[in-house]
Amino acid sequence: MDSAKRIADKTDWIKGATGDWEIIIGLEVHAQVLSKSKLFSGASAEFGGDPNDHVSFVDAAMPGMLPVINEFCIEQAVRTGLGLKAQINEFSVFDRKNYFYPDLPQGYQISQYKQPIVGEGVVTVDLDVGKSIDVGVERLHLEQDAGKSLHDQHPNMSYVDLNRSGCALMEIVSKPDMRSADEAKAYVTKLRQIMRYLGTCDGNMEQGSMRADVNVSVRKPGDAFGTRCEIKNVNSIRFMGQAIEFEARRQIGVLEDGGKIDQETRLYDAKKGETRSMRSKEEAHDYRYFPDPDLLPLKLDPEKIAEIKSSLPELPDDKKARFVASYGLSSYDASVLVAEQNSAAFYEAVAKGRDGKHSANWVINELFGRLNKEGKSVETSPVSAAQLGGLVDLISNGTISGKIAKDVFEILWTEGGNPAEIVQARGMVQVTDLGAIEKAVDEIIGQNPDKVAAAQAKPALLGWFVGQVMKTTGGKANPAAVNAILRQKLGINQ
Repeated sequence: MDSAKRIADKTDWIKGATGDWEIIIGLEVHAQVLSKSKLFSGASAEFGGDPNDHVSFVDAAMPGMLPVINEFCIEQAVRTGLGLKAQINEFSVFDRKNYFYPDLPQGYQISQYKQPIVGEGVVTVDLDVGKSIDVGVERLHLEQDAGKSLHDQHPNMSYVDLNRSGCALMEIVSKPDMRSADEAKAYVTKLRQIMRYLGTCDGNMEQGSMRADVNVSVRKPGDAFGTRCEIKNVNSIRFMGQAIEFEARRQIGVLEDGGKIDQETRLYDAKKGETRSMRSKEEAHDYRYFPDPDLLPLKLDPEKIAEIKSSLPELPDDKKARFVASYGLSSYDASVLVAEQNSAAFYEAVAKGRDGKHSANWVINELFGRLNKEGKSVETSPVSAAQLGGLVDLISNGTISGKIAKDVFEILWTEGGNPAEIVQARGMVQVTDLGAIEKAVDEIIGQNPDKVAAAQAKPALLGWFVGQVMKTTGGKANPAAVNAILRQKLGINQ
């Protein structure tokens, strides 16, 4: 579909003084390639290290130093392109993008322009339950990262750290298909998820390995696109949403006051919650692109592309569909479980040979809830998949009730151990002796004649009796048996 023809839901329109407005958003996401060395040198691409510790003569642009393409970075770009259902171009060219900045030692950036390694693709983005949009990918090209200028180390000078200089970046350019801050945030979240599944980018935005330039414009619903402004280097999904909301309202204010939008590059100030002008927006011709004379055109073997494609893991959308079909999960539960590869693997280990929905409830509600509360991840979970699976088995076979299971989970979390052994050793086995349960029921009924009459008149009050019996038996009575005996004794048929 033509990007310009897509109109946002009315709920996403912004009301202005002169009527409704629509936001148009396109993103340029810069994702650092997950590799041990840089794009054109053998220097380490590892995050951190002392300033200028991961720098080769090539990265520092010493005279006579020539770039050599890192084959693994090429494979990572192809892998990402395939994950985005994009066209892989067998012929691509590296260009010089000329601009001066202190942390770009060469005075130009080796990038790709008219002939990138990856062409058009698409990302399916899940929004509310049952709703999704397709965001078109215009291109993915490879380029080298710049270094980092430090302006707070000396009162009169700026320092430069070139550790990041020359690291491989994938710039993923979307089409202007997003119509709200929430859609843009969901797109970046999905992009990050796909690359983490593929192992091509770690997506650690706080470390700068994934950041975005956000293009925002506004228009009257259905009109032609307006003039866009680019918000540079946003490294937080939350800040991205705030920047889009502010910039859209700023532009609407300018237009409704009779002004015009200047195409420019802006920065987002998170402390003030506003964007501010940085410079007028450059066009491609300002960079004087030309093919890098030190690098031959890149030619990919179709067999190599096919080999990479065959090695791709099961991606989030496919895994989600399989979880829904194979385990009987809701779309929402499946989405939660496949958000991270390790979470999905943990769930599958728990659900293997067990009821999928029951397993999902324990993984999502109990385990994930506790992990989030204590700031832990699945990788550092005190409760293993084998332990949680064993706990689910004890509930399923009637050994313990759901209430007792939560007590066992707490013991597993704090002390560890085998669920079955814990239950036996601590006398937590569920009471299934109907005679013992009936005795407890009779005692509660005998002590509360007024409650009996109320429950017979209003069967919903049966829950009070269930609670009393469970309390009397220390939560060990089989809930189904308690319900059945109570209904029989009170003459409640439904």
